[in-house]
Amino acid sequence: MAKENVTVVLAHGAWADGSSWMRVIERLDAAGRRAIAAPLPLTALADDVVALDRVIARAGGPVVLVGHAYAGAVIGATRAESVKALVYINALAPDVGETVADVFNRTAPHPLAPPLAPDADGLIWLPDEAFVNAFAPQAGRREQVVLAAVQRPISLACITEPVDRPLWHDRPSWYLVADEDRMISGDNQRFMAERMGATVVTRSLDHAPMITAPDAVTAVILAAVRA
Repeated sequence: MAKENVTVVLAHGAWADGSSWMRVIERLDAAGRRAIAAPLPLTALADDVVALDRVIARAGGPVVLVGHAYAGAVIGATRAESVKALVYINALAPDVGETVADVFNRTAPHPLAPPLAPDADGLIWLPDEAFVNAFAPQAGRREQVVLAAVQRPISLACITEPVDRPLWHDRPSWYLVADEDRMISGDNQRFMAERMGATVVTRSLDHAPMITAPDAVTAVILAAVRA
């Protein structure tokens, strides 16, 4: 494929939106790479895959697909032929028959990780202090306040639906392991990365490296594009 025509499609995780990729998008643009952030509704895994597929179609050419955290399940569930590589940013990667909850709960939670439970509407929110203690502890106070204020809840339906054969079985993949992640343990990330046979990069980063370490995230994405 002509590398100049590759579009990077970015899928956000739970409790975030497309703006969480802002600093990575700026760096990709500086490197001459087109990027589009997919707006996921976080209402059900199937809904999120449909939303992602719309953006992949809009890209109009070969795509390197990037997912953060929960969105690892979403990028693995697409069947779009234009996807040429997958990049997992400390992301969850369920295999055939597994749910997001299965892989998320594979290891014991960090002592500072918040308890997660749906409200009366079946939506899971993070308490404000979780953005300081677990979601983005390496971010500045102003960033943490904004992240808490604009968070988008994730539906229970997103994490309880078993997946079919994920695309990482059939496409090359890269995985950024964030070793200081208090939401998804580094050991869990390494297990998923090794299982998929990904090219692994490990850094001492928190759960939100696209915000707190955009240079490291961009470097992994560009490596996938070049490859």
